[in-house]
Amino acid sequence: MRITRISSLVCNAAMRNWVFVRVETDVPGLIGWGEATLEWKTRAIVGAIDDLSPLILGRDPRDIEQCFQILTRHGFWRMGVIGMSAISGIEMALWDIFGKSLGQPVWRLLGGKVRDHVRTYTHLGMGDMGSVYETSGRSALSERGQAVVEAGYDAVKVVSIPYAHYVASNRDIDGVADAMMGLREAVGPDVDIMVDCHGRPASVALAKDFIRALEPCRPMFVEEPLPPEDMDGLAHLTATQSVHIAAGERLVGRRDFVEALKKRAFHIAQPDICHAGGLSETKKIAALCESYGIGVAPHNPLGPIAGVAALHFGISTPNLIIQEEMVGAVPWYGAVVEWPIERQPGRWGPPEKPGLGIEVNEAEIAKHPFEQEILHATNAVLPDGTIVDW
Repeated sequence: MRITRISSLVCNAAMRNWVFVRVETDVPGLIGWGEATLEWKTRAIVGAIDDLSPLILGRDPRDIEQCFQILTRHGFWRMGVIGMSAISGIEMALWDIFGKSLGQPVWRLLGGKVRDHVRTYTHLGMGDMGSVYETSGRSALSERGQAVVEAGYDAVKVVSIPYAHYVASNRDIDGVADAMMGLREAVGPDVDIMVDCHGRPASVALAKDFIRALEPCRPMFVEEPLPPEDMDGLAHLTATQSVHIAAGERLVGRRDFVEALKKRAFHIAQPDICHAGGLSETKKIAALCESYGIGVAPHNPLGPIAGVAALHFGISTPNLIIQEEMVGAVPWYGAVVEWPIERQPGRWGPPEKPGLGIEVNEAEIAKHPFEQEILHATNAVLPDGTIVDW
């Protein structure tokens, strides 16, 4: 069996262009699918896939580790997030081919089932981008949070921290406290709430201010309370704060995680299969985390193939805590890929179809060609014109 062609298909989903990877083989009808979506880097990802593909054309797609070694070593330059996202999508497709060739679901090849279902959480609006990034204030947060619970979920994430710098006003900090207590009262004590700071606080001191404001609502975890490069600051927060700190979505490959784990930079790791290097690399990251007594809650606000890959990862990974999903990102999410399971709010069961188990509707993808994504990050500007983290 040999790889004969690697190509990409772009599907515009408003804020993101989903980048799907198609790997063809010399076995008639045997095709693998992966996803390499990276916000606002679509053309770079497609180019990286084209640049990397010749390295493994003619190779056996079932030699997944060997292909990964070639893709990461034979290009000479070490991969950043663009290169690793491209590799992740290709690697994911190789697992799809491997599973199909054996008539087995990918999760079984990753070590088999360690749980009967994967617990999932969604965002406000079930992942609708306007709801996720533009909801603020007590009443709006409470209303949309309650709608998520009424849809059947028992866990919800919010991006409720205002754009910040090194300090914030008392009004902003008190506003966060009020809005989050309103959300807690609206959803009740048994629903888990996660708060994504998006790395907006630029200092440890401000991160502590926001964490203290969040503490009364008892969040499951506070995500990226500092920019990802401030590993020492994250380690300080993890050691001193009473809430669980989650981070890692912007770390690339297991070597980035080794540094973070040595520093004890978080309580919960959030690798993204589409950026960290694919399924094998993310399994290695999870194993490292398990050795340090750390659970994983993978990052995944991406497209449907990434969602299916996360399902196979979660079914087979012992230290999984919960899985992010955004199946409501666009109304036609379910038309692009036929899933291997019937998704239930907050609960995904194990798929039994071979490979990733998906059928990709290329005609539906063609209805949503590349467009410039909504550049939501352009809103991250303070009143005086200072550019801050989105």
